Amino acid sequence: MKLTRITKSLAVIGMVALTACSAQADSKTDVKQIRQKLASTLQGREITAVNPSPIKGVYEVVIANRQIVYTDAQANFVIVGDMVDVAKKESVTERRMAELMKTDFSKLPMDQAIKEVRGNGARKLAVFSDPDCPFCKRLEQESLKGIDNVTIYTFLFPLNIHPDAERKSKLIWCADDKAAAWSNFMNNGKLPEGKADCANPIEKNLALGESLGVTGTPALVFGNGRIVSGAIPRQQIEQLLDGK
Repeated sequence: MKLTRITKSLAVIGMVALTACSAQADSKTDVKQIRQKLASTLQGREITAVNPSPIKGVYEVVIANRQIVYTDAQANFVIVGDMVDVAKKESVTERRMAELMKTDFSKLPMDQAIKEVRGNGARKLAVFSDPDCPFCKRLEQESLKGIDNVTIYTFLFPLNIHPDAERKSKLIWCADDKAAAWSNFMNNGKLPEGKADCANPIEKNLALGESLGVTGTPALVFGNGRIVSGAIPRQQIEQLLDGK
């Protein structure tokens, strides 16, 4: 984590600390009551969990497995932002989100993905990707380039902000060689010829991504179930593929 982000996040820590000092939290605070009150206050937002945070009197609130906020014991205040462990110089919030953003890799419906085997294919990686997403192209052209001994499953995930992405996704899926069609478009900008009217998993992929908390592309799912967003560098991908 960059020190500049830690510095910015210290302001959040100060705000959290002030709330903790003024809350005078009872050690027997009923977490269920906090959850019920927040569910009423944050109408329409699913409260997945409420847990004590490292700061006394401040509680971690997980919203729909996608966001972490903090609240006082009476659920009168909600704090949005990173909680930072100053001694370790790391974001407690980011660490918790990494724990939450996990899935059972073996249960992913791989028949809905484009499969590419490199080398012995021993390592596993799933990618939710949009053909019109510039960061997805960067991932393909730079981060994934040269990575060997991996099986990559690409779930076509066209975002509604890219009007033509669904058509392109269907054309690629309907190609005789899906993996070659995907690679040719992402690296050379060439779509396969043919029709886009074959049976495809696009709608299922969108629903799958939503269930996993995928809100943007690219999103990478590693063999240990960890989900990471963004066109992260090759070195980081290698480390995560090796379970580090």
